[in-house]
Parts: sequence; structure tokens; C-alpha cells
Amino acid sequence: MSSDFEAYEQDFGTITAEITNKIGRIPKLSGEEKTQLVLNVDKQLEEVRELLEQMDLEVREIPIQSRAMYNSRLKSYKQEMEKLEKDFKRSRIAYSDEVRNELLGDDASSSESQRAHLLDNTEKLERSSRRLEAGYQIAVETEQVGQEILSNLHSDREKIQRARERLRETDANLGKSSRILTGMLRRIIQNRVLVFILGAIILLTIILAIYFNVRGH
Repeated sequence: MSSDFEAYEQDFGTITAEITNKIGRIPKLSGEEKTQLVLNVDKQLEEVRELLEQMDLEVREIPIQSRAMYNSRLKSYKQEMEKLEKDFKRSRIAYSDEVRNELLGDDASSSESQRAHLLDNTEKLERSSRRLEAGYQIAVETEQVGQEILSNLHSDREKIQRARERLRETDANLGKSSRILTGMLRRIIQNRVLVFILGAIILLTIILAIYFNVRGH
């Protein structure tokens, strides 16, 4: 799993480096050339989003004891992605001095005001997006904790059931042993009574024999 994550990391580094280079070129272009470069960057950003989703799935499959390190790395990549998107949005409405003067002439100051307003709105949207992302991350982590707790509870339940089964088997064995001991004790008592009766009969026979023998003389 970690090897797949590292492969995604390499792809992430390669693509983001290309995006950074292209974002720096966008303000210097205009017209169709700029439009094509913007579309190209937008496509690459979508590829990066897919990579981050794959990395997120890989992290969930990593053992818990190693997951924290990969979560930290994934978080830094997501922050880098947010910065790239922010820079990309700014570059789309930004122009170099030469291009701005060529396109706007005397209206450059008005355009700067509009651009500042757009940037302000963009930052507000990004802050809202980050809060939503943080809420989603908390929900995912809460779900993971809940699953681990349910798994532990299920394991404890199985242990308790096995312990109950062993207790029932022990009770059954004790009951069987008790019945055997009771039967043995009953036979011992019966044997002793029989011995006592036989002894009494023998003793009575001897006494009667002596009595009749003495009386005959």
C-alpha cells in the first residue's frame, strides 16, 4: 500500500511542478493562447484532485500504527493543492503590465479595482471551501473511530460468548460429576447396611447355636 502512495506522490510532484510553471506564464499571455493554457492547467488540476483522492483511499488501507505519518503528508499535499488553485484563479484575471496596457489603456486603474474585488471574493470562497474540507475530514476521522470501536465491541462480544459457553460446559461437567458422586455414595451406604445386616445375622446365628448347645448338655 505504501509503495502505491509513494508512486502517487511522485506523480503529484511532477504535475504540480508543471502547473506552477504554467501559472506563472498565464498573466503574460492574452487571447486564444491564454485560453488554451488556462484549459490545460485546469485539466492538470483535475488530475491532481484525482491523485489526492487515490492517496486518501490508500491512507485508509494503511495500518493504524503507520497511518498518522501518511495523513500528515497527505494534508500537506492538500494544502499545496489549495495554494495552486488560489494562484491559478489569480493568474486567470491577472495580466502583465504590457498586456494590461495593451488591452485597457486608460481603464487600467478601474480594472485593478475590479480585480481586487474579484480576488477578495475568491479568497472568501476559498475560506468557505477550506472550512467544508475540514468538516469533511473530521467526519471521515469520526467514521473511522466509530468503525474501530464497533470492531472492538464485536470482538469483546465474541469473547464474552465464548466465556459463557465455557461456563455452561463447566456447569454441565460439574452436574455430571455431582450425579456420579451421589450414586457412589448411595452404593457405599447400601453396602454398609448390607454388611451390618449380615453381621447381625451371623452374630445372632452364633448366639443361638451356643444357646442350643448349652441347653442340650
